[in-house]
Amino acid sequence: MLENHDKYDENLENQEETNLNTETENAANVTEQPSAEDLLAEEKDRYIRLYAEFENYKKRTAKEKMEFFQFANQDMMISMLGILDDFERAIKNISENGDESTLQGVELIYQKFKSKLGEKGLKVMEVKAGDDFNVDLHEAITQIPSPSPELKGKIIDVIETGYTLNDKVIRFAKVVTGN
Repeated sequence: MLENHDKYDENLENQEETNLNTETENAANVTEQPSAEDLLAEEKDRYIRLYAEFENYKKRTAKEKMEFFQFANQDMMISMLGILDDFERAIKNISENGDESTLQGVELIYQKFKSKLGEKGLKVMEVKAGDDFNVDLHEAITQIPSPSPELKGKIIDVIETGYTLNDKVIRFAKVVTGN
C-alpha cells in the first residue's frame, strides 16, 4: 500500500511540473507578438505564392483549351476516314474499268476532300513494304512467311492506310508482316 501511495505522489508531482511548464510557455507565447515586419513578410509570401499559383492555373487552362480545340473534331475526322477509303477504292476501280473523264472527276473531288481534311490537321501515315514494323504506328493483321530473309519482321503489305491528327495517331495502319 505504501508503494501505491509513493507512485501516486510521484505522478502528482509530475503533473504539477507539466502544468507549470505549460503555463510558462503560454505566458511566453502571449508576450511574444509578431512584429509588423514579420506580418508584412508573411503576407507578402502568401501573396507571391497565390500569384504564382494563379499564373500556373492560367497557363494550364490555356494549354487545355488549345488541346480541346486541336482534338475537338477528332470524332468527325475518324468518321470521314471511311469516306476517304471509299474514294480510294472507287478511283482504283474506275481506273481499271471506267472511262478517263469519270476518273478525273472522282480524283478531283477526292483531292479536294483530302486537302480540306489536311487543313484541319489530318495526315496520311507513309507506310511502305519493307519498312520496320512499329507497334506505335502499325497494327499487324496477319503474318506470312517472308519472301526474303531481309523482310523478316518487316512490313510486307499495307492493307489499310493509317492517319494522324495533329501528330496523334487516330487510325493505325493495318499491315501484313513477314516472319
